[in-house]
Amino acid sequence: MPRSTLYELLATRDWLLADGATGTNYFAMGLQSGDAPELWNVSHPERVASLHRSFIDVGADIILTNSFGGSSYRLKLHQAQGRVAELNLAAASIARREADQADRPVIVAGSVGPTGEILQPVGALDPGAAEDAFADQALALAEGGADVIWLETMSSKEELQAAGAGANRTGLPVVATMTFDTNGSTMMGFSPQELVDLYRETVPRLAAYGANCGVGAADLIGTMIAMRNRADPGDILVAKANCGIPEFRDGEIQYSGTPDLMADYARLARDVGARIIGGCCGTTPEHLAIMRKVLDNHQPRPIPELDDVVERLGPVTAGTRACCAGRPAGSGRSEHPRRGRRRAR
Repeated sequence: MPRSTLYELLATRDWLLADGATGTNYFAMGLQSGDAPELWNVSHPERVASLHRSFIDVGADIILTNSFGGSSYRLKLHQAQGRVAELNLAAASIARREADQADRPVIVAGSVGPTGEILQPVGALDPGAAEDAFADQALALAEGGADVIWLETMSSKEELQAAGAGANRTGLPVVATMTFDTNGSTMMGFSPQELVDLYRETVPRLAAYGANCGVGAADLIGTMIAMRNRADPGDILVAKANCGIPEFRDGEIQYSGTPDLMADYARLARDVGARIIGGCCGTTPEHLAIMRKVLDNHQPRPIPELDDVVERLGPVTAGTRACCAGRPAGSGRSEHPRRGRRRAR
């Protein structure tokens, strides 16, 4: 199957389906808590390929490489900071092989997550050093066959800018999503509306932008409504929600989302105007299969009111409600307590 670019697919399709979780599915395949999923690219490449294949088989148009924590800063936690090129090249190569075996075009997105450090002026990490680290990772992903660099789960403007500048060195399209998991904003206080403003300032422009991870599907749809209200009509929005709400059960994090809930989330994401829709933590191939089915048969409706979203998907934080109303998120009372959050898909 000849390779297509992200832009070519978006020109011929109203929406594209991105894949689901990486880390949480790997746990079911034997990954131990605290281990680096990126090491599986060389130690268990068949398991990595199997998950990609599972998502492609149920209809994913975009698969994200197993490289979320592939920067030198994150790999340093596992004494693997010198293996950035090796692990990211392997991640992209595995995904590329699976995509090329599909009977339709499948985009390989090189996943780049945050460094885990706080950039200046708030923290100690120099933005230039961060940019270089992101560039090292992105260039290896591009060499391995990525079609696009996919920045995800970012929380600060400074880190997103450094990641974007590093990713731009590849010459590939760049997609960026942030996680708005702190009462309607990122944990660094960045709002959905500010991401839209940052998109307009970015040169070259991002190929697409949006939200991933977060508190739950309802909050993410609320975030998307806030973005849509500020976005230009031609903007390509990305929605990649967690599978329901994370909960601690039997000593581990599990996600409350059923396939039916994720189906409803997919419909609402399309109604809000998202053109790239997928799942984040907790989303299995089974969830993705029903998302594909409903999207194939869904005719977009008007942008829903937030109360409709709450009725169908569950409660949202007060900050998300404020953002949808065009007010600063602030620190108002949440409609449900904030649950634990994983910094990996």
